[in-house]
Amino acid sequence: MLKERPIITEILIALGALVLFVPFLGGVHLFDWDEINFAESAREMILTGNFLTVHIDFEPFYQKPPLFIWMQVLSMKLFGINEFAARFPNVICGMITLVVLYRTGRRIYDTGFAWFWVLSYIGTILPFLYFKSGIIDPWFNLFIFTSLLNLIRFLDAERGEKRWQNLVLSAVLLGMANLTKGPVSLLLFGLTVGVFWAVNKFRLRILWSEILLFLLMLVMVGGLWFFIQVAIGNFSVILDFIRYQIQLLRTEDSGHGGFLFYHFVVLLAGVFPVSVFALKAFRRSYYDANSQKRFKRWMIILFWVVLLIFSLVKTKIVHYSSLCYLPLTFLGTYVIYKIIHERIKNYRWLNIIYAVLGMIIGLAFAIIPILASRIDDILALGYFPDPFTQANLKADVYWSGFEGLIGLLFILGIITSLVLLRKNKKIAYYAMLLNVTLFINLALFFTAGKIEGYSQHALIEFCKERKGEDGYVHTLGMKSYAHLFYTAKPVPENEQSQDLDWLLKGKIDKPAYFILRSKTLEHFQQSNPELNLLYEKNGFSFCIREPGNDNGNRVTYD
Repeated sequence: MLKERPIITEILIALGALVLFVPFLGGVHLFDWDEINFAESAREMILTGNFLTVHIDFEPFYQKPPLFIWMQVLSMKLFGINEFAARFPNVICGMITLVVLYRTGRRIYDTGFAWFWVLSYIGTILPFLYFKSGIIDPWFNLFIFTSLLNLIRFLDAERGEKRWQNLVLSAVLLGMANLTKGPVSLLLFGLTVGVFWAVNKFRLRILWSEILLFLLMLVMVGGLWFFIQVAIGNFSVILDFIRYQIQLLRTEDSGHGGFLFYHFVVLLAGVFPVSVFALKAFRRSYYDANSQKRFKRWMIILFWVVLLIFSLVKTKIVHYSSLCYLPLTFLGTYVIYKIIHERIKNYRWLNIIYAVLGMIIGLAFAIIPILASRIDDILALGYFPDPFTQANLKADVYWSGFEGLIGLLFILGIITSLVLLRKNKKIAYYAMLLNVTLFINLALFFTAGKIEGYSQHALIEFCKERKGEDGYVHTLGMKSYAHLFYTAKPVPENEQSQDLDWLLKGKIDKPAYFILRSKTLEHFQQSNPELNLLYEKNGFSFCIREPGNDNGNRVTYD
């Protein structure tokens, strides 16, 4: 018999998360922009000793509050300033998330459901990958989700001390979400609760005194950093922060646009295969107790609130809808669990969608090495008219051809799981989820570095070569944080060095290096004749302006 709190099982789940998420954690460089952005802010906190204000390029950075940056600072204090340290906080988040899913699934249904929910999360593509990243969203999602879980327990529980504890913990966790990514957490949480309230005929088991307690704790925790900023005279940072949040909702940020159903497609493919089975979960409950029906209703509402909000937002970025992973994996697990226990029919159309989508993913991955080996022929067809993209794809990346076997192995796993469905449904679903986990790990190990080779390797290679050199490094006409983190830019000695015009035209005291896209090189050289080309690689041009060269002469570098 299992004990009431199976602590040993939860410890094993946490250790299993370490085994899954730690390997290859620092195997590739941080990716521009988000990963390097946050890691650089943490590095600058360490250099300046200013832990109250987030900076980027040693200027106040108003887009994000500091909680996740503080986590990275602590990690860098332990492991050094590197890729592993920047990503390690999300490993811890992965450990906690899987334990939360197990504990919640066990409380709502039973141990079998709990295990399937855990496996559904690590057996899907994007949820797994996010715990091996250095972005904010895994912690942001965990704080909102656990805040909602505690509110649900508060509303479902009988009146008593435990109930108040859940309410306070819910407010504290929501406040931490606000300190992680800002007031969008309040929007998502508030809309979810509001919709549930409306669906529940405007009835919730909560008193005005309890609402006031919740708001008080939320303000105390979630507003702490904002109050400190005002107290130390950084009110302008708060105003800029608010303006940025509004701008993000109304306009496309840095070209990150997309079509209306962008996040529908991302979730269907990125949370494969569980997303396919979740399609059946949105209709009605099957043989559930009232508490189980209510929890499922909460998950459906959370899913649709997040999905619709970020479908309407102009800026479209993959991780914006990542909070959907938690309710979506619950709903997919729900259907799988009901099929296994013969409460839902094993619908053929679900299996067909699973097979077709899985085959598409596997085949796409299988032909990547073939396409990569014939990239010159593909470019000649004119499918990539942008010069920068063409130059990226001409990068010298070695493909042995065997990488495609990963996709074929994945397809074999799809076929195997479909055959097993006829004999043992539980084993078949285990096989589905483990097949995806194996696929993701093989793909990361064998291809992540190659993919980076096409995108940012030349840029980061140049920056790392400048590390420790007594000079300035800046970008021209492009957004990047790589030159800050990978050159380990020191605290500026003078304010002029932060001025791009001074670096291009002023009387500089040391070499100034510039990184730009090759297609813009002629434009910038026309307006800045002292800009001398060092070399070009994979769509990037790397230039230098020497100190004392203020007569407009251009130098040729071999």
